[in-house]
Amino acid sequence: MTLTGHYRDETDENSRLTRSPHGRLEFLRTQELVRRVLPPPLRTVLDIGGATGVHARWLAADGYAVHVVDPVPGHVAAASEIDGVTAEIGDARALTWPDDSADVVLLMGPLYHLTEPADRARALAEARRVLRPGGLLFAAAISRYLSAMEAGTTGRLAEQMGPGIETVIATGQYDAHVGFVPAHFHTADELRDELRTAGWEGISVYGVEGPSWPALDIAGLAEFDAHKDAALSCARLLEQDPLLINASAHFLAVAEK
Repeated sequence: MTLTGHYRDETDENSRLTRSPHGRLEFLRTQELVRRVLPPPLRTVLDIGGATGVHARWLAADGYAVHVVDPVPGHVAAASEIDGVTAEIGDARALTWPDDSADVVLLMGPLYHLTEPADRARALAEARRVLRPGGLLFAAAISRYLSAMEAGTTGRLAEQMGPGIETVIATGQYDAHVGFVPAHFHTADELRDELRTAGWEGISVYGVEGPSWPALDIAGLAEFDAHKDAALSCARLLEQDPLLINASAHFLAVAEK
């Protein structure tokens, strides 16, 4: 199935960060990490691969002018209905925006959907082109260890998954063995190296959820509020720990042009 078909027919992007405990943790931590270094409001944010505007919504509420670019028409239609948000159909590898025109760029999805290194390099180059000098990039990636931790914790880790898990850990090539679509999964070092090669400066890579996210899923949504503060504290404590950063389900890189 195509990427557009997956998001049109098989998943509800609006609920992705609310329907599971680890999704809620990801959302809270992403907001926290972005707000930690985001410049003051009244700036222009280009949300590339912004889907239905899950992040655009709270950024607009914070006072930013947000423009979403996404390849899925339904996503663009939904994002364009949010107050303070504009949206267009587009490709992270070939943006319509002029040079030096955005204060902040978000790449919250393209780097794992672009499975070829050359395509990720083009997306990073385009993000850098449209960002003004001194502007900030926030780029998300999925950890190579996600499927091993998820399947091993939930009891889904069957023998037939072994080759797929070994391949994604060794190469980053994810074959959809625990759902989703084929994608590229990163290590924290690989994400940092890709940004450095693309010319970004001041790069910091954070583990978003920390290592406790699978336990939240086992506890269930009803127990999320009781466990979230400890999970958030754990994520903050280990967000750049070189030995445990890859245990997060996602990474968030912050870099400057």
